Amino acid sequence: MTVTANWEKQEGNEGTLTITVSADQFDDALDHAFKKVVKDVSLPGFRKGKIPRPIFEKRFGVESLYQDAVDYVLSPAYSEAIDQTGIFPVAQPDVDIDEIEKGKDLIFKCEVTVKPEVKLGEYKGLEVEDETATVTDEDVEEEMKRLQESQAELVLKEEGSIEEGNTAVIDFEGFLDGEAFEGGKAENHSLEIGAQQFIPGFEEQLVGKESGEETEIKVTFPEDYQAEELAGKEATFNVKIHEIKEKDIPELDDDFAKDVDEEVDSLEALKEKKKDELLKQKEQEIENNKRETLLNKVTENVEVDIPKAMVDTELDQMLKEFEQRLQMQGMTLDNYFQFSGQSEDELKDQMREDAEARVKTNLTLEAIVDAEELEVTEEDIDKEIEKMAGMYNMEAEQIKGMLGGNTDMLKDDLKMQKAVNFLLDESKAV
Repeated sequence: MTVTANWEKQEGNEGTLTITVSADQFDDALDHAFKKVVKDVSLPGFRKGKIPRPIFEKRFGVESLYQDAVDYVLSPAYSEAIDQTGIFPVAQPDVDIDEIEKGKDLIFKCEVTVKPEVKLGEYKGLEVEDETATVTDEDVEEEMKRLQESQAELVLKEEGSIEEGNTAVIDFEGFLDGEAFEGGKAENHSLEIGAQQFIPGFEEQLVGKESGEETEIKVTFPEDYQAEELAGKEATFNVKIHEIKEKDIPELDDDFAKDVDEEVDSLEALKEKKKDELLKQKEQEIENNKRETLLNKVTENVEVDIPKAMVDTELDQMLKEFEQRLQMQGMTLDNYFQFSGQSEDELKDQMREDAEARVKTNLTLEAIVDAEELEVTEEDIDKEIEKMAGMYNMEAEQIKGMLGGNTDMLKDDLKMQKAVNFLLDESKAV
């Protein structure tokens, strides 16, 4: 589609995009609209879908075709106008049409929010601390303890009372001023004592209680508790203890080492392997910290007016990522809102600062890519696909298939990586 486009920049990141579709092209759109609509129209003396155009317009008016014709031309006309003007919209436009008439040009006026201009400050030669990764014997012992804990099994505690680290299987119901409140009841709930999963003071009051015992626990909800109707309130919980479980931690020996890692044949070999892994982790942490430090410094030096629409889009993405993490834990977003007492808007408000930072960082890196003319080659893309294939134990062609043959998003990610690597290469170690 050929259109005439005019872009008028206004204050901030707003502007008006005026798009003119020629009368001939709009007439073609009316033809398309008629062919679509007439299929479902019946008139006496004509078979369904076979009404001549002049009779249709006389009976229903050409105006009945306008909306379908506009819908037909709007999207391609808008895309063509964006290409012509070179603007980068970051949100859906507000579209206004002054007048529609058969035989005349169709003129759209679109109020558009565009990607902001970024004024880079200092970004080369920034100072960053030079750290050396080290792993101590204490680090290795801590890792061994963590492995022991991960291999521990919960077994029924036949005798004794609840202790720190035990898991109590309980029924509970909470009351405010004698009235049960929503979300304060559960049955056969497994609660690890000391994990601080519940309201402060709840777990501590179970210590010393025995299996089969019923008890009353009084707690005060924190002042900043998410559910406003509970914040700062004193509540009473009726609790019944069904079972007490304790961890059966395996011995730290050669057999344990072989159980947790079939590639080693002794405890000492496992320790050496874990020491190497910890060293690589610490080296990666140091590298990540350098990158984060540099990004923070660069973004602090940037001048940019970020449109609200970009932050809102980022918030939607962050919410999707949060929902995916919840699903991996077997929880839905609705479950989370019910449990936490938060609404979607409140959660987004909590995320807003991080969303703004992410948008600013991305804009900064894009500006560096442009300023330094950083390019991503087909070879770079192929290497990244091979890397992804190795990570997910898949063939490279399978990865390409998952991308749908479109590597634009992957290319954009690689550009961001190149920009960060550029900052790191240009930095000064102190």
